[in-house]
Amino acid sequence: MAAILRISCAAVLLLCGVPPASAQSYPNRPVRVVVGFPAGGPTDAIARMVSQKLSDALGQQFFVENVGGAGGNTAAGQVARATPDGYTIMAISTGFMVNPSLYARVPYDAVKDFAPVTLVAASPNVVVVNPLVPAKSLPELVQLIRDNPGKYSFAGPGVGSTPHLGGELFRLAFNLDLVHVPFTGAAPAVQATVGGHTPIAFTALPSSLSAIQSGQLRALGVAANERAGGIPGVPTFAEQGIRDQEADTLTGIVAPAGTPKEIVDLLYREIAKAVGQPDLTERLAVLGFKAVADTPDEFAARIKLEMEKWGKVVHDAKLRIE
Repeated sequence: MAAILRISCAAVLLLCGVPPASAQSYPNRPVRVVVGFPAGGPTDAIARMVSQKLSDALGQQFFVENVGGAGGNTAAGQVARATPDGYTIMAISTGFMVNPSLYARVPYDAVKDFAPVTLVAASPNVVVVNPLVPAKSLPELVQLIRDNPGKYSFAGPGVGSTPHLGGELFRLAFNLDLVHVPFTGAAPAVQATVGGHTPIAFTALPSSLSAIQSGQLRALGVAANERAGGIPGVPTFAEQGIRDQEADTLTGIVAPAGTPKEIVDLLYREIAKAVGQPDLTERLAVLGFKAVADTPDEFAARIKLEMEKWGKVVHDAKLRIE
């Protein structure tokens, strides 16, 4: 009889909209923060910053677990199938939104399998050239490539990365004879351009910031709506008359679909507080990122927007990974 009464009471609480005890007491044990890339990259670095802030604020350990493979697909597939109780969440990059159109098969649905928490931070892509390249602006670069068909290539940190797709968007917009040279990461792509092996690179700002500031590379344009804090003297694409070329490298937090809204909202609120603190804002700026911390609904809309935008570029550039 007591068991039946407990079940009946639980049913009444659910019908009345009272959150389950697990959501009310969350977190009461450590929380796993999955990163789909090896340690050391910007997604990993930001995940660790956020995890430490959440640990401090909520009194339980938020620990990063790196699960590499297939451009983040392996990790996303695991998190999509995880128990939606808030004890497994994931730090994602823009590849999370690109990969469904780029890969023949991915083990997750970016919209149906996840509950967006917040877009933590964003960093613009930037076009850089070796100092020996004569172009001093993006229009000059376009003309240089047109005047020398078959001569110019651009480095990027791998097929399907946001910088690669930003380069393809640029190439398609101006119908340029410009070949992508993929590298195994951002650092090799930047070093190849510093060394003159590839004259041009499309990169996320964090990977090329120090080379720009030291004069090893010349930045021609920032693919964003506003200039970047680390290189305020470099104009945006739009300032140079080039529209609809915005390309950000994003880092956000998602949870498995079905995670209680109370938990999602709690995580959003705490992350928003964290990235609003000067120490974290400054650490993000050093990496070349700007704090965002938008709402779960805003992040959900951004995910769909990025999927549509880059899906079209993948289709038009005829890109595919089997």
